[in-house]
Amino acid sequence: MKENRPPICLIVDDNKVAIVLLRQLLEKIGAITVAGECNDAIEAKEFIENNAIDILFLDVEMPGISGIELLKLIPQEKRPLTILTTAKKGYAVEAFELNVVDYLVKPFTLTRLMASIDRAKELLEAKEIQLNNETPNNILFIRDNKIIRKVDIDDILWLEAKGDYVKIQTDNNSYVIHTSLKILEEKLPAEKFFRVHRSFLIALNKIDYIEDRVLYIHKNPIPVSESNKEALLKNMGVL
Repeated sequence: MKENRPPICLIVDDNKVAIVLLRQLLEKIGAITVAGECNDAIEAKEFIENNAIDILFLDVEMPGISGIELLKLIPQEKRPLTILTTAKKGYAVEAFELNVVDYLVKPFTLTRLMASIDRAKELLEAKEIQLNNETPNNILFIRDNKIIRKVDIDDILWLEAKGDYVKIQTDNNSYVIHTSLKILEEKLPAEKFFRVHRSFLIALNKIDYIEDRVLYIHKNPIPVSESNKEALLKNMGVL
């Protein structure tokens, strides 16, 4: 999102009345551009592939392909920040596994929608900072509440998945950010970090010792899955 440009959004919902209501709320909020409206997932996928969309307002239950299935069809790097709008709460867990910004249950209020948009704008700003700055390989920028922080990768001890969030533990601090462990694993250098467990990514040079299926970093125990242990030892060059 370019500086001083309002975010561009797409509304996807098979209910035309729901689209009209959402558009009216967005007009009241202002500072956001509605680029288009789609009534099904196939139409939406084509629109996203051919247009630059910052925020996607997406209904979950639609005929043919659901909103959740649509998100899975869009590559992570091309997926707009997504705010789900649905009449049911039952999809929340699966939705946040796909890293959606928010999950709005219809009918939602103007205040609730504004909070979601503010959150999306914050994430867009953080993304813009990362894209517009030549970031050294040893630096990671994260959003810590309202603050964009610079984290030295060499200070990271481990990362732990906690539901829809990831805890980043450094020598002196810990930060909890809204993302997935998979996304951070892709950002961090593979020669320095290793996934020892579905919930843990560790810095290889911070390991003090390993005992059975537990490794220790600064006296903190971290589980090692049976399937990852052999690969970990090989990666460490254990004699």
